[in-house]
Amino acid sequence: MNALSIGTPEQLRDPNYTPGLHKAVPLGIQHVLAMFVSNITPAIIISGAAGFGFGSDAGAQGFPDMTYLIQMSMLFAGIATLFQTIGIGPVGARLPIVQGTSFAFIPIMIPLVAGKGVEALPALFGGVLVGGLFHATLGTVIGKIRFALPPLVTGLVVTMIGLALVKVGIQYAAGGVPAIDQPEYGSLLNWSAALVVIFVTLGLKFFADGMLSVSAVVIGIFVGYLYALMVGIITFEAISTSWNRAAVFQLPIPFKYGFEFSFAAIVGFCLMAFVSAVETVGDVSGITKGGAGREATDTEIQGATYADGVGSAVAGIFGGFPNTSFSQNVGLIAITGVMSRHVVTIGALFLILCGLIPKVGAIIRTIPIEVLGGGVIVMFGMVVAAGVSMLSEVHWNRRNMVIFAIALSIGLGLQLDPKAVQYLPDAARILMTSGLLPAAVIAIVLNLVLPQELSDEATDELSGGFSGRDTGS
Repeated sequence: MNALSIGTPEQLRDPNYTPGLHKAVPLGIQHVLAMFVSNITPAIIISGAAGFGFGSDAGAQGFPDMTYLIQMSMLFAGIATLFQTIGIGPVGARLPIVQGTSFAFIPIMIPLVAGKGVEALPALFGGVLVGGLFHATLGTVIGKIRFALPPLVTGLVVTMIGLALVKVGIQYAAGGVPAIDQPEYGSLLNWSAALVVIFVTLGLKFFADGMLSVSAVVIGIFVGYLYALMVGIITFEAISTSWNRAAVFQLPIPFKYGFEFSFAAIVGFCLMAFVSAVETVGDVSGITKGGAGREATDTEIQGATYADGVGSAVAGIFGGFPNTSFSQNVGLIAITGVMSRHVVTIGALFLILCGLIPKVGAIIRTIPIEVLGGGVIVMFGMVVAAGVSMLSEVHWNRRNMVIFAIALSIGLGLQLDPKAVQYLPDAARILMTSGLLPAAVIAIVLNLVLPQELSDEATDELSGGFSGRDTGS
């Protein structure tokens, strides 16, 4: 969409500018499309890990629970976005920031719910609430603690998030989590649906522009959905059954699954909130630089962090997952050149409307797991790529290589072989086998305590002669 047709250059850089509705509405919907699949995917993944069922199996146990979690993902992404765009007191950056369910917390949530059904949800949402409140408090000190998370640490953490998730993408593309009674797992039919999504997504990303490129993953999944209908992976009968079982309208229910405080959940969510807060700082800076050509103010950064935490805490009360700013919309603002926060507000209202209509969640639930797998392979791969991009800023001297090597080896190793710590208490075992948390803690601590004097004496031997400023700390 041509920004020049929407307003003057001065208006486009003004967060308080409101284009006419005939222009603002499609721009707002464009922001929603850019994040829609990424926003609902965590709810589907956690539902699957808990054992709620997938795709065309509309009669599976847990159908109402998966639908409800999808519904809450849309509703509270919209509400958290309003916290950012409209604001309440010090809460909110008053910038065009789109909030959505965070991928970063998935490696923490999966061990908490794996195979436990709804019995695991009270502790999960207790962790979301406490983690959200902790996240909000970080707004008071976020500027002072950024030194503890240089590119060496944040790049490692983001890379670990992606590495923890890529296995999920492959399993989904092959037909779900493998089981003895699942002979079709890994079949060519399953993979064909995933590959349709991947090829359509890549084609649109590389050979289209504008809204087609921005919405490539959404369109890819839609085409994959149609393909699944044609080859019989999903049927119209299953879609009709799912549609009929869902209510027309439903308000969120506070503490629907009960409430429980779990040490493992609380520690995990609080530690990840720390990382998520710093990622939000980067997104806010990217929005102000790309859309307005200026640095973000301290008030904007604090307000954005407050909104992240408050949005997550409120979501936890009603059965939603942690929210964070979505980076894909930072790029969208840079492309369109439109800084209007009111445009994003319109998108938020659209998300809220979808979240109040369970039939939307019911239809989303009929997406075959193979089709979703094609989309998440692309998304999770991009998470890894983003982490590698951050790590490219690091000067790979001996000190930084040792920090990275130890953190990655222990974090990834424990994730690959959870039985290595099977005799730890349950809470500690869940935290250690997430992979992400031990890697993050090790990297942060080593980066703070190892002296800089270790940095250069063996650089040529270990890193092939690279030299320059040490950006790892």
